[in-house]
Amino acid sequence: MSKKWYNYFVSVDDSGGAVQGEAPEGEAPAKPASAAQSVAEIARTVAPETKFSAPVSDPTSFDEIYQAAEIPPAPQGYSILKIAEMLQSEHIRSQPADVKRSSVLVALDAAGVDIKDVIQDAVRRDRALDGYERVQQRAADDLEARKTKENAQIQQDLDRMIAEQRAKMQKNNDEVTQAKEHFFGWRLKKQQEEKKISDAVGYFVTENPITTGSTASTPAEAAPKTAKRS
Repeated sequence: MSKKWYNYFVSVDDSGGAVQGEAPEGEAPAKPASAAQSVAEIARTVAPETKFSAPVSDPTSFDEIYQAAEIPPAPQGYSILKIAEMLQSEHIRSQPADVKRSSVLVALDAAGVDIKDVIQDAVRRDRALDGYERVQQRAADDLEARKTKENAQIQQDLDRMIAEQRAKMQKNNDEVTQAKEHFFGWRLKKQQEEKKISDAVGYFVTENPITTGSTASTPAEAAPKTAKRS
């Protein structure tokens, strides 16, 4: 959407009234160009796409953006920014819009500056800001694309690492399970072996010192049987 700079674009005669063109005798009076048409003509004199001659180190500095866009100095220093300051002057800021407009136009006339030059400066600055906004947008989009790709790679690395660590954990658990199975199998055979030993020893002692359970209790000392007297 185009900026409506024509809200400030007016022309006045020496008496402060609007300029009305007078057609030569015998000719129909020409229709005066509307403010929007006049601004459109001014806008056509400004390049539609701003080119920046130098990088902008501080994006918050609009002056640096204007310098990089090589906006030419305004005639007599009357840029649109100076006009904006004039409109906020304590002498006229509380006045009606038409008084503000007339005051500025009188000042421009005294300085020999055409309001068209001010509007042209405004269009240049506006397009410089719009152009730099597009530059910033492209930079942000490019950064987002790079970081999104980087994050995707990091996620892949994380998934691979997690899968590897889970595989190690599963291998450890499998080793423990296998070791326990071997141990339980051995203990069963051990109990069978102890039972065989215990049965053999039982013929010769009153209290069997052989353990056949799974506890590691200290066996009682074997007490040999005494022979009966006849």
